[in-house]
Amino acid sequence: MKPDLRDLRSQVTVALVAAILGLLIVVQLHGQAGGSELQAKTAQELTSIVANQNAENDNLRAEVATLQNQLGELQADRANGATSVGQIESELRRIRAWAGLDPIAGHGIEITLNGEIDAAGLDDLLNELHNAGAEAIAIEDIRVIAATSVSGVPGALDIDGFRLGDPFTIEAIGRPEALVGSLTRVGGIIAQLAATNPGATLDVKPIDEPMTLPASKRDLVPDHGHPRL
Repeated sequence: MKPDLRDLRSQVTVALVAAILGLLIVVQLHGQAGGSELQAKTAQELTSIVANQNAENDNLRAEVATLQNQLGELQADRANGATSVGQIESELRRIRAWAGLDPIAGHGIEITLNGEIDAAGLDDLLNELHNAGAEAIAIEDIRVIAATSVSGVPGALDIDGFRLGDPFTIEAIGRPEALVGSLTRVGGIIAQLAATNPGATLDVKPIDEPMTLPASKRDLVPDHGHPRL
């Protein structure tokens, strides 16, 4: 792995700051050690030496201040870069979980469905959950994604090749009160299913503990489409 350019610049800057500070100390020591030589100088020579020394010290201090500012900027850039990378990684994990590529955990609801329901009714129930704000749904540990299909006849439904038994459960992650309220409202999906699928009963309950829904078992890599940047 190649060293990060910002790390190298930071290390060089720190080294330069340390070297210049050391030089200031050496200059001061030399000035103290050369006291006997200064006694032989004239007042005009001493004045010139002092002026030159002060100018040199001012230049060194200015250089130290400049390097310290550069070091602070490099450290800030490095911190901002690390923060940006962390934010991108966090967003990527969120998107992967939402898309079904990874498992996802959170609070939500559990629906237990007893009896016979047709494929259209189950599709309507899943759509209602999505519309109510469900961020992820699984039926009997089968993750529901955009390409999920429900087929079969009442009593023998199939979801992505998996035969559903009786009863079966649906788990949905989202704000529990919003999901429960949307399903159980007057004239809502449960009332509609009671009319179209009278042989099916649905029991809806919020889940207090966080639940984990699995990743999809399907291959979600497109065969023909490619990302466009």
